[in-house]
Amino acid sequence: MPDLRADDYDILSFDCYGTLVDWESAIIQYLQPVLLSHDVHVFDGTILEFYSEWEPLEQDAGGTYRDVLSRVMTRYGARLGFTPTGEETEGFITAIASSSPFEDTVDAMTKLSEHFKFAIISNTDEDLIQQTLELIPTEFSTVLTAQELGAYKPDREMMRNAFDQISQRDKRILHVAQSKYHDILPASELGLNTVWINRSSEHASAVQGVEATPVWEFENLADFAAIFD
Repeated sequence: MPDLRADDYDILSFDCYGTLVDWESAIIQYLQPVLLSHDVHVFDGTILEFYSEWEPLEQDAGGTYRDVLSRVMTRYGARLGFTPTGEETEGFITAIASSSPFEDTVDAMTKLSEHFKFAIISNTDEDLIQQTLELIPTEFSTVLTAQELGAYKPDREMMRNAFDQISQRDKRILHVAQSKYHDILPASELGLNTVWINRSSEHASAVQGVEATPVWEFENLADFAAIFD
């Protein structure tokens, strides 16, 4: 593993959901009471495994992320034998947009801000990412969403466009993400160095697993930020 030096990069580009905020907990904490109200009993891991299967399919079908999440909620109902109400579906969207930062996120970002600028590339809508970022007291010089870019990660052209926009201001980008499927693999194929934040190593994940080799790997953002102390 090569040395990781702050002087080698101008900006860190982040995935948000799963890297900065704990959307997996948000998904489980919202859906379990809804499912129980319909007399549906499933493991937490099953909820996340379904999500990892269905979200990419609905993203391929197109539409806003609100549309994607609405159709994912419909799939939960079809698979598990209930009909979600409009209120339950809207609550699902709000729960993900309101995902809390991981315990280490704010302190780690504060430390990292001493060395880098920050950008976000996220598979969501502009209004939803703004709800999420209200919970993270961090300045991002660029925030790019799937809604703005017209496609969802891991679409290579979408990500190329995103990195091109970021590099207009800051040429040397290091991409930091939890999802190998959405981020590490496509960013690596586009020639960027990557940092994998391996937060789901001991439990089921809301993202699909793929083979990808990041340049660096850390269990959390705190360990990553500590490299630069």
